[in-house]
Amino acid sequence: MKYMLLKTYAPAANCDIPITEWTPEEIQAHLDFQRALGAELAKNGELVDAQGLAGPEDARVVSSDGRSAPVITDGPFPETKEFLAGYWIVDVESPERALQIAAQASAAPGPGGQPIGERIEVRAVMGVPATDQ
Repeated sequence: MKYMLLKTYAPAANCDIPITEWTPEEIQAHLDFQRALGAELAKNGELVDAQGLAGPEDARVVSSDGRSAPVITDGPFPETKEFLAGYWIVDVESPERALQIAAQASAAPGPGGQPIGERIEVRAVMGVPATDQ
């Protein structure tokens, strides 16, 4: 079963200090944790892909009616300071295992090495339905 674990950058349960205000050592510890988690999942054969994403200042939103030129705007600019920061795609034996991985990811270290308790959204990856043709 494939799941996408979405890492949201936002004030977290145990940390409301933006990463831009962390010390270089705190940022390095956080990145080291992310790399170690990826290596563990790869070793277990569970990792399909994992990537960090550029900030919303570099994002664009595109909409189109399929007939005229698409509308491309800067953004997204959410009302809160929350945005999608990265993701993991895992292929695991059960939904419970996906939740275990999300809990592990949520406990990434932040300022002072304390687990930050960030929100990790867990969503099943849906396959394309078969068609009768």
